[in-house]
Amino acid sequence: MENAAGEFTEKLNEWGKAKTPFFFLVDYQFQKPQAWKLTDIDPNEILFNLNGFTNDHTPLPGELPDPIRFDKYPPPFETYRPKFECVLQHLNAGNSFLVNLSVPTPISTNLSLTQIYQHSEAPYRLFFKDRFVCFSPEIFVRIRGNRIASFPMKGTIDASVPNAEQVILSDYKEAAEHATIVDLIRNDLSMVAEKVWVERYRYIDRIQTYDKALLQVSSEIAGLLPDTFNGQYGDLLNKLLPAGSITGAPKPRTLEIIEEAEQYNRGYYTGVMGYFDGENFESAVMIRFIERQDHGLVFKSGGGITALSNAKSEYQEVIDKVYLPFSYVPHAVL
Repeated sequence: MENAAGEFTEKLNEWGKAKTPFFFLVDYQFQKPQAWKLTDIDPNEILFNLNGFTNDHTPLPGELPDPIRFDKYPPPFETYRPKFECVLQHLNAGNSFLVNLSVPTPISTNLSLTQIYQHSEAPYRLFFKDRFVCFSPEIFVRIRGNRIASFPMKGTIDASVPNAEQVILSDYKEAAEHATIVDLIRNDLSMVAEKVWVERYRYIDRIQTYDKALLQVSSEIAGLLPDTFNGQYGDLLNKLLPAGSITGAPKPRTLEIIEEAEQYNRGYYTGVMGYFDGENFESAVMIRFIERQDHGLVFKSGGGITALSNAKSEYQEVIDKVYLPFSYVPHAVL
């Protein structure tokens, strides 16, 4: 697996230096990274639209079935609780300040993965070989010229909650979690950038789902790449991954805690996808993720746990994040 990571890193460094456009995927554990020159991607197998940069030129998405069916079968709270308590034990022992805990939720739907990709309303979308589909709202890093920026999301609330924006922004636990991630991302960017600052702190993004709107809290951390960078995108990803927003802090110890608590393979979920168009580089964290497995479809979702977290609230957040990002679903049976 180290060879795969090494070959991937060299390939991106070479293409970046030559200003050759490419598309890439990196899994959570950096064991199966993949990259393609744009001219080598088969649109029958891989479709992507990353904030408008796309190989998907179908004029309109196809018709949806009527009614649409989307059922989720989350693990019972009794299954989630031991995972949560494992994380909490480590937090109380001072082994971590923040741990992102995720779980797989079986789902069933009469939609194909292609239809989910086509109709998803998200800035970063990917359909990969009928194996998984991702519709992510979260930028990882964006590079324009010598400026690099990261946009971690931490904090989610149902927009229908009275005074939802005020509630989420004034929540002490959510504020502490967000501050930890901003500090982690600032430290991460300092490994590749000469100057790092917080451009925007705790602003609100609105995300539309099939049955509700969610508010998510984001920040923007920026920095300046050194003159010696010269398109070394492989080296940059090697230093920054896995993403801080889907692991926690401090990162090395937290990765061990995640493995102990989750007891399943994240695969490409919480990895990173992105592109380089010859000038600009943009990437997204692969959250909001549906995967085809032998026994059916699984939706992987998670949330950040701190020492102040409540097990039932965190469990509900994991379930709330299992959704279709459609603003309108005709006659849906959900």
